[in-house]
Amino acid sequence: MTVVTLYGVCALTFMMLMYALERRGRSFVLLFAIGCVLSSLYGFLSGAWPFGAVELIWATIAVRRYQQLPT
Repeated sequence: MTVVTLYGVCALTFMMLMYALERRGRSFVLLFAIGCVLSSLYGFLSGAWPFGAVELIWATIAVRRYQQLPT
């Protein structure tokens, strides 16, 4: 297992865990967005640039959702 693969497993696990916990509070939506950015970085590092680009889009959507949720 390469360092990039290990990073990807950790990033994707974090992202999916934050997605699963989003209903617990607004902060989890922001953490999901951070997880998307981390996953995007993995996509670019691994050479899967379409995955990296889509994850950046998901991060943008999650940040907008975070901003629209009541505090």
